[in-house]
Amino acid sequence: MNTDIFASLEVWFVVGSQHLYGPEALEQVAANGAKIAAALDQSPQLPVQVVFKPIVTTPEEVYNVCQAANSAADCIGLIFWMHTFSPAKMWIAGLQALQKPFAQLHTQFNAEIPWATIDMDFMNLNQTAHGGREFGYIGARLRAARKVIVGHWQDAEVLARLDVWMRAAAAWHDMQGARFARFGDNMREVAVTEGNKVSAQMQFGYAVNGYGVGDLVEKVNAVTETAVSDLIAVYEDSYTLVPALQADGARRQSLRDAARIELGMRAFLEEGGFKGYTDTFQDLHGLKQLPGVPSQRLMADGYGFGAEGDWKTAALLRAMKVMSAGLAGGTSFMEDYTYHFSANGDKVLGAHMLEICPSIAAATPRLEIHPLGIGGKEDPVRLVFDSQTGPAINASVIDLGSRYRLIVNTVDVVPTDEPLPRLPVARALWVPQPNFKEGVAAWILAGGAHHTGFSLSLTAEHMEDFATMAGVEYLLIDEHSTLAEIKKELKWNDVYYHLGLGIR
Repeated sequence: MNTDIFASLEVWFVVGSQHLYGPEALEQVAANGAKIAAALDQSPQLPVQVVFKPIVTTPEEVYNVCQAANSAADCIGLIFWMHTFSPAKMWIAGLQALQKPFAQLHTQFNAEIPWATIDMDFMNLNQTAHGGREFGYIGARLRAARKVIVGHWQDAEVLARLDVWMRAAAAWHDMQGARFARFGDNMREVAVTEGNKVSAQMQFGYAVNGYGVGDLVEKVNAVTETAVSDLIAVYEDSYTLVPALQADGARRQSLRDAARIELGMRAFLEEGGFKGYTDTFQDLHGLKQLPGVPSQRLMADGYGFGAEGDWKTAALLRAMKVMSAGLAGGTSFMEDYTYHFSANGDKVLGAHMLEICPSIAAATPRLEIHPLGIGGKEDPVRLVFDSQTGPAINASVIDLGSRYRLIVNTVDVVPTDEPLPRLPVARALWVPQPNFKEGVAAWILAGGAHHTGFSLSLTAEHMEDFATMAGVEYLLIDEHSTLAEIKKELKWNDVYYHLGLGIR
């Protein structure tokens, strides 16, 4: 997914002050704020346009800018900075009305204290140190979900943390009003992929609706032979085709069938304005094969996907695709498939029947065809490859009935110990943190799903910021985690969310 999705988006930069300091000081506050906003806007580290807004000095000005942000279609969030002391009672009505995410940038215009010239005029003008604390208090008092970023506005670390927050805000913005299609229902008798679609729409802002596979088949059957041939030319330019799928190969027709399914799916999704979808091998009536390469390529273009009707993972993957747009590494639907227990180190082999996104591929994928052994359809065409290696995350959203929990496990993706010449699927091999046994046990105790959003592009911080914006429980399993502490955190979270949310 490319960065075009950020093109029209903007974050508003709002500076707080008060009239106590006089007009000259406020002019300087505005000038300094405009300079910082302009520098942020021009920074190549930040993906979203930063727009400077007039400084706010009264409750009415605060309220008005927050309401304006709510109504601005392209505004995905606000950055608040207290240049001077800004009495926080004036922020109450605005923050209570604000429906967009916000971050508090706790910075100051100057980097160093001017030791030889500092006087009280300087001190009165540059009061972030305690003005930010006043603003922080009202955020805590209102229990407002927000991110606090501390440091000088020119620091690379500050810009990196703003980048993470902006990407999460873009994903949250993208999710509001998003539509996800389900072709068929949930895989029968499976629990974790089920959930309450009404409560999900209330919590996350997206809608999930079911469509008969016949609706999709109608689009597939309408695809022209010319369009199929054109797409196959793209396949031939992009991937290495096995002999059976080449122009004179024995299974060339299966490749044409796969291309036809991809074009039909794209037509359905584009015409309906969908941002993701699910399918299931138990409901393929009218399709010749389970969509393999079609789902892989649609994911590569930014669509969310969930296998076996898993709409929560489809929505999560779409959010992760938006967050990771333009970043190296890749993001995919994933499943913990099988384990490697070894004296040299225990590992997880992640894969799926077919649908792993080629954005994570270490080399040019091979376009292959193999029997599936499940679903009762013709052999599906799929891309086969090994994943890139390096630090990554697995993320899962689960429905606990009264609330949602976002679980994130940091992992280290490693090369396979040996080649896998007979495994006809894309795959990734990783070691969960803090280690295999505690990481897997913590995931299971937390109720994490077998389907995940897997990313070599994103960090746990992206997911934490997103969870904050969504107002859902966030549980991190990383190198610092212990099983004992995870067990305690799960119990504490149960109490907190029971008392904090009540019965809904």
